[in-house]
Amino acid sequence: MTVPGVLAPLVRGSTWRRAVFLLLGGVLALPYALLAAAFAQLLGSADVPRPMGGGLLLVAAGLAAVPVFLAGSRALEIAAARALLAVDLPEPAPGHRIDRETRLRAALWIALHLLTGALVLFAAISAFPMALVFVAGLTGVDTGATAGDGFGPLDPGRPVVAGLAGLALLVALGYAVAGLGALAASMAPVLLGPAQAERIAALEARSARLAERNRLARELHDSVGHALTVATLQAGAARELLDSDPEFTRRALRAIEETSRRAMDDLDHVLGLLRETADGRVPASTAPQATLDGLDRLVADTRATGLAVDSRVSGTLGGLPAVVSREGYRIVQEGLTNAARHGRGPVRLRVAVPDGRLEIELVNGLRGTTGPGGGGRGLDGMRERVLLLGGQLTAGPEGDRWRVRVTLPAPRGETG
Repeated sequence: MTVPGVLAPLVRGSTWRRAVFLLLGGVLALPYALLAAAFAQLLGSADVPRPMGGGLLLVAAGLAAVPVFLAGSRALEIAAARALLAVDLPEPAPGHRIDRETRLRAALWIALHLLTGALVLFAAISAFPMALVFVAGLTGVDTGATAGDGFGPLDPGRPVVAGLAGLALLVALGYAVAGLGALAASMAPVLLGPAQAERIAALEARSARLAERNRLARELHDSVGHALTVATLQAGAARELLDSDPEFTRRALRAIEETSRRAMDDLDHVLGLLRETADGRVPASTAPQATLDGLDRLVADTRATGLAVDSRVSGTLGGLPAVVSREGYRIVQEGLTNAARHGRGPVRLRVAVPDGRLEIELVNGLRGTTGPGGGGRGLDGMRERVLLLGGQLTAGPEGDRWRVRVTLPAPRGETG
């Protein structure tokens, strides 16, 4: 190991930050030191009765121990460890009561922090200045120290020996601080690590973010996939009828424009929410989302591609819970997209709202003799939506037709 490598721990920025953390413990230990000095003087006085002094000492010790076990003290130590020790500790979960084992671990950490900090602070205000004085004497600087002012080998009467010893003391103090800081950084996750309730809360929050990201991915797939399918089919039909039916071509281009604009709005909305989940937050969506109230427009867009759709609705769609209406819309959208992309018309769509549930059925012809008429990758997304709401889905060929049946629970009075 080279000399710069040996001295590297003394000049690292992390060592200085850890030294500040240790000194912070020394500063926090000062009231305890003053209290101990006061009681030492009190108990040493013959004017104070022993029983009274002992009783006051027990009360003071109890009060002094209280801050060590407080959840707020643990939270402050975690914040200091994250900032100064660069330890990746999770924030304490608000509203969760920490268990006894976690409190004891935190109390042990705080006690060690105060003890090591007191030692470092004592060295900083005693040994460190004295060592600097004798190192300065080695360079010929007049520090005003005289023989007999030293301590052990640090004697101004022997400037060379005292200077070298002071230099060695400075290096030793530097390594001691670096070692104590490294030890604190390695022990912080053990003693300040999350409690069981905090681990569960962190896992629940992570699961919620992942679930939301998956939901947004399905939204993006269904919305953009439908828009691209509709736009592609409309553009193909417009190209075929450009010369013979200019009016149809104008309608198709207008429909492509409207469909693309809605898809861009959906894309901006979903990407904005994905940015929030990337920041570790579960997004609260405030933008309006498509529901079964827009079923007529969805069917009209699909018909504009040239695909015949026979749509029948029974029951009141406006009374559905919001989450059921949103997921139902996406299921119909994906079913129509798959029928346009993989199958052939006509498509028979039936949406019914009997008591306590929503029923959706899509039937279309198979294209060719193999492959799903309305399947594709979107079928997995449809199945995930149904399972999340506790519903049922069946999909598969029936002769030369492809049929999708969905049943979702839709209790009245919920807004979702």
